[in-house]
Amino acid sequence: MERDASPHTISRYRREILEFLTFVEKQGIQYWPEVDRVVLRQYLAWLNIQGYFKASVARRLSQLRSFGRFLVRENIVSDNPFRAVSSPKVPRRLPVPLSVPETVALLGAPDIGTPQGLRDYAILEVLYSGGLRVSELSGLNLSSIDRGRKELRVWGKGAKERIVLLGTPAAIALQTYVQRGRPELVRETPTDALFLNRSGGRLTTRSVMSLLRKYSRIAGLDKHVTPHTLRHSFATHLLDGGADLRSVQELLGHARLTTTQIYTHVSQNRAREVYLRSHPLAKSSANARAGQEEP
Repeated sequence: MERDASPHTISRYRREILEFLTFVEKQGIQYWPEVDRVVLRQYLAWLNIQGYFKASVARRLSQLRSFGRFLVRENIVSDNPFRAVSSPKVPRRLPVPLSVPETVALLGAPDIGTPQGLRDYAILEVLYSGGLRVSELSGLNLSSIDRGRKELRVWGKGAKERIVLLGTPAAIALQTYVQRGRPELVRETPTDALFLNRSGGRLTTRSVMSLLRKYSRIAGLDKHVTPHTLRHSFATHLLDGGADLRSVQELLGHARLTTTQIYTHVSQNRAREVYLRSHPLAKSSANARAGQEEP
């Protein structure tokens, strides 16, 4: 409640912390003072045997440290036992954004001749145009829309409110869905939820993820496309177009600039690819003199 965590996050925390408790119980451990560095290293070894990736192991340790802080606050333990071991170093994975042609193909995949198609087209346009997180999109209400200013009021991480800007295509797609698609999906029970499923309830984040998989196949994309892929693409395309990092940070709703800086690496990689492909002297020429030094 304090962190405004999603039900999915709470379920995962519960499941993975119970996983640890089950492990130590099987080791015959009954009291918290027995949970020391040796036990924790045995747990890490067990996770490795189970085939978990380093990112999954690091996430579990982060959850346990948070759980340990709770135990300290509740005076169950005097010191956080989970600080005895360090998290494994996780390789930094750069996001893989869609190219502009791929994005256009994806946005053109829904059949806008149906209420669901109008909804799905609006979802794709809003995700890409506004750079929303999938939880932010799912939580949108009719009252979130400011049609005159082409803006959305969303609640991001940590229950922080921010304003999301929409381009003209996204604003038109959203208005068309609200006027023609959504009324066909509304059932007897009134709701302010913006994006509705076939039963008239709020569309879940899992449903949005399924839609992305469906339309990426229809568009013929060979990439694993998720709602966050469109968020990555939104940020990368802005930087490629000359947007400054602070503006992108504000539009994404990042609390720290360092979080946004990962997109500069993506944009630089893209620039390098374009340079190597396009510049006449970027690659060795077949007509270049053998052994000639570069100026």
